[in-house]
Amino acid sequence: MLNTMRRHGTILALFAAGTTALSAAVYTLTKDIIAEQAAIVQKKLLDQVVPESLYDNELAKECYLVTNEAILGNKLPRHLYIARKDGQPVAAALESTAPDGYSGAIHLLVGADFKGNVLGVRVTEHHETPGLGDKIETRISDWITHFTGKKLESAQDPHWAVKKDGGDFDQFTGATITPRAVVNATKRTAAFIQTVPEELANYPICGDE
Repeated sequence: MLNTMRRHGTILALFAAGTTALSAAVYTLTKDIIAEQAAIVQKKLLDQVVPESLYDNELAKECYLVTNEAILGNKLPRHLYIARKDGQPVAAALESTAPDGYSGAIHLLVGADFKGNVLGVRVTEHHETPGLGDKIETRISDWITHFTGKKLESAQDPHWAVKKDGGDFDQFTGATITPRAVVNATKRTAAFIQTVPEELANYPICGDE
């Protein structure tokens, strides 16, 4: 009986060691491919909110960390990407959160220049109701693309609201909370981006946190 238990234990140990070695080998062989694919996806997303024609640096590699829960809707550091042309900052893409979506937080990536011109907005994660609030996704509707080219005159700009609240942005039939949350979060983020050039030296670089 004891010998049988020892034999089974040895077999299990050998199996575990073999599985661990196989997992390590697969990870080693695929980690570069996975990282490369992740970089491609990230670049595609960034190019949707800051047109590639506007900058000549590697946008994804000029990354800073910004923490401002009141404006960016999350207490965690948000990634800020700086677009440069001939070495000068011309625009930025900044992660933000609308904490007041109908079904919880809506995570965004907002691109804007430093004069209040919004270059693009995309939703990166949400839990809004299918068929109603999910119209914030580009695969469902082009609603989110209507931010592109809009200018924020001030943090109190009355045009930056859904039409039900007296602003310029459409709400969804049967769902006003979701677009209202996205409009307000985008407005706050675009206003914050205007302050970036003066504060950039104070932000830690991604990876140094």
